[in-house]
Amino acid sequence: MMPILMNLLPLAAMTGRLWYALPLVVSVSLVYAATRHEEVPQILNHAWRFAMWIFVFMGIGALVMQITTWSLR
Repeated sequence: MMPILMNLLPLAAMTGRLWYALPLVVSVSLVYAATRHEEVPQILNHAWRFAMWIFVFMGIGALVMQITTWSLR
């Protein structure tokens, strides 16, 4: 059990930096949605869906990086 926790320490140490992604993703998704639509409900709907896609892909990327670093040790 302990070696598994030791492998997750680098990931846990970087979670503080992940909070910087939240305002960046929100602003990017709102601006991108506003370039596609004119009404506020449509903008918010598209921004929400686009932000979820960004977070999913960020999570997949983090998972891939975590798996590849496990094989390096």
